[in-house]
Amino acid sequence: MAVVREFTLPDLGEGLTEATIVHWMVEVGEVVAIDQPVVEVETAKAMVEVPCPYGGVVTARFGEEGAEVPVGAPLVTVAVGAVPDDLAEAGPGTGPDAGAGAEGGTPDAGGASGAPANGAADAGSGNVLVGYGTSAAAARRRRIRPGPGAGPMAGVPRPPGGVADGSAGTGAAEGTTGGSEAVAAGATAVGAIGVTAAAGTSGAAGPAGAGVVEDDGRTVAVISPLVRRMARENGLDLRELTGSGRDGLILRTDVECAIRARQERETAGAAGAATTTVGADRTTGAGVTGVARAGAVTAVGAATGAAAGEERIPLKGMLGAAAEKFSRSRREIPEATCWVEADATELLAARRAMNVPGAPKVSLLAVLARICTAALARFPALNSTVDTEAQEIVRLPAVHLGFAAQTDRGLVVPVLRDAHARTVEELSAEIARLTERARAGGLSLAELTHGTFTLNNYGVFGVDGSTPIINHPEAAMLGVGRIAAKPWVHEGELAVRQVVQLSLTFDHRVCDGGTAGGFLRFVADCVEQPALLLRTL
Repeated sequence: MAVVREFTLPDLGEGLTEATIVHWMVEVGEVVAIDQPVVEVETAKAMVEVPCPYGGVVTARFGEEGAEVPVGAPLVTVAVGAVPDDLAEAGPGTGPDAGAGAEGGTPDAGGASGAPANGAADAGSGNVLVGYGTSAAAARRRRIRPGPGAGPMAGVPRPPGGVADGSAGTGAAEGTTGGSEAVAAGATAVGAIGVTAAAGTSGAAGPAGAGVVEDDGRTVAVISPLVRRMARENGLDLRELTGSGRDGLILRTDVECAIRARQERETAGAAGAATTTVGADRTTGAGVTGVARAGAVTAVGAATGAAAGEERIPLKGMLGAAAEKFSRSRREIPEATCWVEADATELLAARRAMNVPGAPKVSLLAVLARICTAALARFPALNSTVDTEAQEIVRLPAVHLGFAAQTDRGLVVPVLRDAHARTVEELSAEIARLTERARAGGLSLAELTHGTFTLNNYGVFGVDGSTPIINHPEAAMLGVGRIAAKPWVHEGELAVRQVVQLSLTFDHRVCDGGTAGGFLRFVADCVEQPALLLRTL
């Protein structure tokens, strides 16, 4: 006899209390293996595939794509022991000793209650880690479409209007009606999740990245489920949009632009209609026409509950997390900023010398990262944090260097672990890897947290200077502006040199201006004379 087990959204770590469902990786009636990912969710920090610790037949899914789910809320129910022997497929951790723990087996990781009825396989793996999954691989899936009273669900009680565990049947209905959106996992592009299904469709999707064929035969570029939901809620036909992403991929910004453009057209049309009506009245002058137009615009705004053209963006997900961190940094950290200009001509020449044919390519950001680690070795006070409860400054032994990266999903700060122990070539390779994962929305929580110092190269935006906000709970951030040709006194003569502005924002609790100034001056000296780095090796 099958036992229905409920799997809830596990603790994703880092104080996260909720997640947004990006897309479902299984459907109702599908056989899943132990530790197989069943849903991809987006937290305030990263995209995470959540594995289910139970193997069996999915009897219900809870939550639509785009919905927020709190930690502890049910995700799926699985009928454990309902899979026929000829269809059962071994997954990670299955077998006679699957999930066996010390002294009495495994904990009930999914939050389900009731004693297992099918041995260790029923108990599940019990290995759901915070947001990462329970094993390295998942078994191949096979879909079962059970008929009434037969098939893998035979023997599982199903009350009228409900699912096998007696709960409301909304989850089951979602998996079998138009509310389900079939997806293909694993395709990502420039921050948008690649999905091969259109809004309102159901059934299996094609290969990731293939797109969706609409009724008129036109293929729509693969898009994120969140983007599809936004388009659906605003009545947009995706076939009429041209994507700005790679290979014509339709991004969130494309949908937002289309929504704004439509709102502007509607507003302009309403204003024009009001002008025409007033102009038709021979007793109305030009001044009254202007009043009528203003009234029309106001009426449009009142009808929608907001001023015409007004857009409201919820501070949720990554945007909300960033806003909270910025605000907390300003509230808690007494920060100060100092800055200096430096001649980066020799630094650029040194980088060109490193990038000889056949050698690993070294990025400018990697060279700056190497300078940062050398400076922190001399001024360790800036590689620290403040324990406000204990009223102590905690100096950290390792440098985990964060660097700011702008993506379609917003600003993220990937972390270079143990940057102080890496060569400039290793730093360059790791920066390239993390940047690519950031743009694809695939950074893990471990790659986004526990940084000790941040490097912010805002020069890529074409600006000279800035006063960075410290990445709480760190103690400092180095900002680098654009490198531009400027007149500069070099060896006693006026010359055109490549000049950069450097700024350091620091927590005044951990050091005074002398330490901060010494750090920044050392960085500037290394920029002007890269050979100084040899003294730190």
